Amino acid sequence: MSGDLIRIGLVSISDRASGGVYEDKGIPGLRDWLKVALSSPWEEEVRLIPDDQPAIEKTLIELVDVAGCNLVLTTGGTGPALRDVTPEATLAVADKEMPGFGEQMRQISLHFVPTAALSRQTAVIRKQALIMNLPGQPRSIKETLEGVKDADGKQLVPGIFAAVPYCLDLIGAPYIETHDEVVVAWRPKHAVRPKG
Repeated sequence: MSGDLIRIGLVSISDRASGGVYEDKGIPGLRDWLKVALSSPWEEEVRLIPDDQPAIEKTLIELVDVAGCNLVLTTGGTGPALRDVTPEATLAVADKEMPGFGEQMRQISLHFVPTAALSRQTAVIRKQALIMNLPGQPRSIKETLEGVKDADGKQLVPGIFAAVPYCLDLIGAPYIETHDEVVVAWRPKHAVRPKG
């Protein structure tokens, strides 16, 4: 393993899952993907909360400002339904918006479903943390982070996580590395540290 320890916030936003109506699948989906994708050491801070804008804002602020997370991944609440307020909450706590992540997420999802156009996923910077809104289903989470591959494993559309490590470098967060067979972290040559 190489790289610095990074704290990652995993936030599932769902009225029904947080109320115990059904089992949350977002956090396990995020955790399972990170376990196979990251070669750097990491630890998690987990939150399961309802679709409530003040609660989401408070959670995101607490994860970055108090818990010290440099990466926060949310799942759920990004559609057009009246209770879907995750993007509004995310933008409300932002120092900078990173719209390219949302654009790429929709491009990836459009390979699978036309309703990807209804997604309002976004990403922002708060202090030295990247906060990203991801889909709610584990399969969609994997596709969004990893990208679209053909039957031979050749990358057709890059996943958004390829850009995450260098984004973290640029904001002064810990240096992280990935397993290339899952997702190749792209950095310019001058920013790549020797492995080992």
